[in-house]
Amino acid sequence: MMSYIDRPEYLNWLAKWRGHDIVKVLTGVRRCGKSTILEMYRSMLVAQGVEAEQIISINLENPDTEKELGSGLCLYNYVKDRCGDETLKYVFIDEAQHLEEFERTIAGLGLLPSVDLYITGSNSHFLSRDLADRLTGRYVELHVLPLSFREYMSAPPLDRPDEGSGGGKPGRAAIDPLQTYLDQGGFPFVRRIEGDRQMAGNYLRDVLNTIILKDIAPRQSSFSPTLFDSVLSFVFDNIGNLSTVNKISDTLTSMGRKTGRTAVENYVSGMVDSFLVYPARRYDLRGKMYLEHSTKNYVVDTGMRRALLGSRNPDYGHVLENAVFLELLRRGDKVSVGRIDRSEVDFLADGPTGLTYIQVSQTVDDPAVLERELAPLRAIPDHHPRLLLVGVDRPAVLHEGIRQLSVRDWLLGET
Repeated sequence: MMSYIDRPEYLNWLAKWRGHDIVKVLTGVRRCGKSTILEMYRSMLVAQGVEAEQIISINLENPDTEKELGSGLCLYNYVKDRCGDETLKYVFIDEAQHLEEFERTIAGLGLLPSVDLYITGSNSHFLSRDLADRLTGRYVELHVLPLSFREYMSAPPLDRPDEGSGGGKPGRAAIDPLQTYLDQGGFPFVRRIEGDRQMAGNYLRDVLNTIILKDIAPRQSSFSPTLFDSVLSFVFDNIGNLSTVNKISDTLTSMGRKTGRTAVENYVSGMVDSFLVYPARRYDLRGKMYLEHSTKNYVVDTGMRRALLGSRNPDYGHVLENAVFLELLRRGDKVSVGRIDRSEVDFLADGPTGLTYIQVSQTVDDPAVLERELAPLRAIPDHHPRLLLVGVDRPAVLHEGIRQLSVRDWLLGET
């Protein structure tokens, strides 16, 4: 039996909402672990005494199940027939975007008595305006990301020979886990084949192609695979850089790939809607307002970025920045990019513990680099916490109230 990777934050969230008369919606990029989280949750329910007959599980990713229950009315009647008594039923619908009239069907299921409803979906069209209108005040969303570094490190050890043992592959002792995590990413399946870069790359490219073909291309009025690939490569190549639709269009045109603004805008929106890309808006700390048009984009997984681009632009500093951005999202923060005069603060993280300002740097061993990273934090005219995260492993230090911590320690939960 394959062992699971522990994902306690998501399971705790589900447990907190258990039994409440509200639809629990899990969203996230394909293959990030939504279905496995629900499987783990079902096992937890059984371990806590829930009878097997109380659990109704429907996976619409299965073609046979979709054929039988893909009609909204068929699925509704299927569930209703199994909810004849007053015993609480836990209903799980995986990949509900395959369901015809899913907004109407999910709303109807949510009205059935004695039903605790959980659904998953792979793109943000899944939470369309119709669904929000029909379930106003009656659903909560759990957004799932690939493995955090802490989850990655909690996975069972892999059974590989140590370096020099004749097995041909290095053992865990020869591998820097953080570097491997950044290179190969946090998709759960990739974690299980850690260290095999070729297998990881092949898998991630297949996942990416599936997202493009199933979640992005069908929702475009006009789709050019070659143009989309150019836009995708640009966005992935420029994580952490300020970007606009016009800049992408002009850059590709200057490279001989004539590109219209509308196409770029539609393609980038498709990446965001399918959870491939997450934009961070810029916020003026002096004017206390968001700045229009210009954003920074980050990818859902740094391993997928490497699988697409190869090693031609490792850009380790921005890869670290991307990892920090995703971790902030996992921790429930609303993340934006700060501007203070002519300087930039990498992240404004506003979450459950309040507002924190964060700079990320690969190294600050050079005093000039350290001063450059500290200066924007010092210039901020308030007293919220400030944090400098560095890619090299160094003991935590304070710079006049600004805490410096290694990215590794911070990802593992140090504060």
